[in-house]
Amino acid sequence: MTTAKHHFFCPDVEGRTLSEEESNHAVRVLRLSENDHITIMNGKGRIILAKIVQAHKKALKFEAIKTTDQAKHEFYSHIALAPTKNLDRYFFFIEKAIEIGIDRITPILCKNSERKIINHEKIVKAAISAMKQSGQGFLPQIDELMPIHDFICLDHNDNQRFIAHCEEDTTKKELKNTILPQKKMVILIGPEGDFTADEINLAKQNKFEAVSLGESRLRTETAGIVACHTVTLI
Repeated sequence: MTTAKHHFFCPDVEGRTLSEEESNHAVRVLRLSENDHITIMNGKGRIILAKIVQAHKKALKFEAIKTTDQAKHEFYSHIALAPTKNLDRYFFFIEKAIEIGIDRITPILCKNSERKIINHEKIVKAAISAMKQSGQGFLPQIDELMPIHDFICLDHNDNQRFIAHCEEDTTKKELKNTILPQKKMVILIGPEGDFTADEINLAKQNKFEAVSLGESRLRTETAGIVACHTVTLI
């Protein structure tokens, strides 16, 4: 599909109107005007080549020229990853995970977490920006920060469950050798100080398998990206 240079997020594409924030960016920052072409994404796979019919800074209106529904990837990946002390590194993980393809991201609060508070709205905005930049038609679900104990005890249905940690563990297997094709999965990635023994044991008690992401000791955000990419190769 031919797309325009500038991409905008509009969950309700049937309304043919951008949000005030997106409209302001289009009109006041990018200086777009009537008859300019833009690309609209609804975060659910629909991508629209559109023409601006009213360039209002609070409510830009557009009409669709061509609509395409992007195919959903065959895998389902849910990564629960502890926010890093340097939040830019967490944003980097979100950006790369969305470029690769991911369905859900849950920030988790662990005992060794150095960052205990995050701004959920900023995380969502970073995800939307990454989606627009990469051309991925799907916006992953972004959860609020959740204590790891609460997350582990959620009903994960029949999803494959993994916990990637750095402790010596004879039960650990390589993630790439453990994933079952076309099976939904959730993967736990710990903070800079790794998971505690209690957190690992609780995860195992709740059917999370201990896995390795390779021989190198990875940064938190790198581990998340490696896990995300590994899923796409199965």
